[in-house]
Amino acid sequence: MKVLFIGGTGIISSGCAPLAIERGIELTLLNRGQSSSRPLPTGASVIHADIRDKEATRRALGEREFDAVVDWVAFTPEHVQTDIELFRGRTKQYVFISSASAYQTPPQALPVTEATPLRNPFWEYSRNKIACEDLLVAAWRNEAFPSTIIRPSHTYDRTLLPFDYGTTVLDRMRRGKPVIIHGDGTALWTLTNHRDFAVGLVGLLGNPRAVGDVFQITSDEWLSWNQIYGLVAGAAGCTPDFVHIPSDFIAGFDPEWGAGLLGDKSHSMIFDNTKLKRLVPDYHCTIPFAQGAKEIVAWYDAHPEACVVDAKADATMDRIVAAYRSVFPR
Repeated sequence: MKVLFIGGTGIISSGCAPLAIERGIELTLLNRGQSSSRPLPTGASVIHADIRDKEATRRALGEREFDAVVDWVAFTPEHVQTDIELFRGRTKQYVFISSASAYQTPPQALPVTEATPLRNPFWEYSRNKIACEDLLVAAWRNEAFPSTIIRPSHTYDRTLLPFDYGTTVLDRMRRGKPVIIHGDGTALWTLTNHRDFAVGLVGLLGNPRAVGDVFQITSDEWLSWNQIYGLVAGAAGCTPDFVHIPSDFIAGFDPEWGAGLLGDKSHSMIFDNTKLKRLVPDYHCTIPFAQGAKEIVAWYDAHPEACVVDAKADATMDRIVAAYRSVFPR
């Protein structure tokens, strides 16, 4: 099977590429070759091109055809429209990586399934993903453009701490500075290791029953944010000063951080992966976040140059904590 990854060296895709090659897929990556933290997977061939330059990409592709194309870096309808024009007639399956943040926020019922409505009035990123999905559904219905939509939730590798301004937060933990947890920390969240995600994604490639349909790929482990922060702190060998602050209060100081909280992380999100498991029976998650947190902290300890402190974010967190404690002292 011949598969093209657009991207292929990102957080999620870097877990999928080695598994695809291991399972005998002839994998080609189309990217600009600029990733330094994640090397190209051994055994993959590379087409150097910028997908944002449609005509240059068309020339780079030449007459190549693929059994499946996965775009890991499409975020707006314009990106997806370019893909439709580039790969119409040259692939049997186009896979769009959407987002579970596109689901109704806050959800009216749990667990979330693929039938949960799509609506997120808080976060532009999510609304753009919804618009991309709408475009692909129309292309499937009107011209049988063979799309498969994938909705990951919070997927990580050993380089990704699970909270905003991650390395700054890790630094604050270790220095004993107050660490903000949004809300009361009891909202449930789903964290998926990229190696587990890969089993679901690769299992859907080339499967005709996946064409024209949508699947979420997430872990079956649910943790509260208090547990998540605690696991990272434990892996880092420290006991932080946790401060619980409402998400809308945080948004008043940092609108971008607040949008991600109000539009995603402040709401409990747990998922039912039954639909995926019908098509990919070997899909099950084997890496709990307790293990993932240790892998993340170990990676940063081995790469201190990557543990960069965002001075602006650090100062903002200090202001948020001071303002909150001035109103609600301990």
